[in-house]
Amino acid sequence: MDARRSDVAAAAAAVGEIERGNRGVGFGLDTKAVSSLLRNGSTGSDMVDQKLSLIQVASLIESSAKRGTTELNLRGKLVDQIEWLPVSLGKLQDVTELDISENRIMALPSTVGSLRYLTKLDIHSNQLINLPDTFGELSSLIDLDLHANQLKSLPVSFGNLTSLANLDLSSNQFKILPDCIGKLMNLRRLIAETNELEELPYTIGSCISLVELRLDFNQLKALPEGIGKLEKLEILTLHYNRIKGNLEMLEELDISSNQIRMLPDSFEFLAKLRVFHADETPLEVPPREVIKLGAQAVVQYVADMVASRGASQKKTDGTSFWAWFRSLFGCCKKDEELGLVPA
Repeated sequence: MDARRSDVAAAAAAVGEIERGNRGVGFGLDTKAVSSLLRNGSTGSDMVDQKLSLIQVASLIESSAKRGTTELNLRGKLVDQIEWLPVSLGKLQDVTELDISENRIMALPSTVGSLRYLTKLDIHSNQLINLPDTFGELSSLIDLDLHANQLKSLPVSFGNLTSLANLDLSSNQFKILPDCIGKLMNLRRLIAETNELEELPYTIGSCISLVELRLDFNQLKALPEGIGKLEKLEILTLHYNRIKGNLEMLEELDISSNQIRMLPDSFEFLAKLRVFHADETPLEVPPREVIKLGAQAVVQYVADMVASRGASQKKTDGTSFWAWFRSLFGCCKKDEELGLVPA
């Protein structure tokens, strides 16, 4: 233990020297090694096959900053003892793509907010427990992968990432998502599978560009009214949640392992439905033999059933699919009245 502390202290001292203006070589990476790591301005396919110490990482950051590196790939390249990155990370002013995934990082320095040109950031499979408040200063960020960490919350500044289009929060420890998520008006893809989500913020309806929303393996009991405003939404998955009630969606529908017994009459309007899964869900209407025939067979079955009892009330005034969707989840009623909360 004392030896490890000595190593860490020595590394910290060396990093301090680097960040006070040293050249960034000579602490475990010689000039040729740094050149190898930064060949052609990137460490992608040119990364040497070695694990980097904290001192070497600091050296690499300094060299990258001086060379104007635009892509830095440190996926799985840090020794296990590195749980944080040096503050000099903020010097990478020209970096547009940064991959620090598959390491053991627990925290990012506040200087990460200085990477104003960063468009793609991959931090998946680390041990992050939070993000710095400055994270919201990454105004150019488009793609963000945070899956497989230990995050329970996001900073309020996260809502400032208005350029964000793709966000992966899966396999973390979220119980709720912050209201500021509604400020992400350019967000097209939100993956929040395998968390502990009990509810979605009502502001989700402000994510007007959202096309894909994956919420499998959570603890959701119902969906908020705001879902009904997502007119561009094409894919919504809710596999393995605690939802009780009826459910619709546009192109793909996965209601596996829920408590739904009957599809609603409005299911007949799903002309675009092409994928339908209801594994381990006690559906009684339609019967299993119909479900095996595919999504459109299910749609046709419901349409025929409605027509046969003369109860068809098809909309002719242009009312969107989402009006029906909202009604299924009791947007205007309390969840208890609709049986969406388990007894």
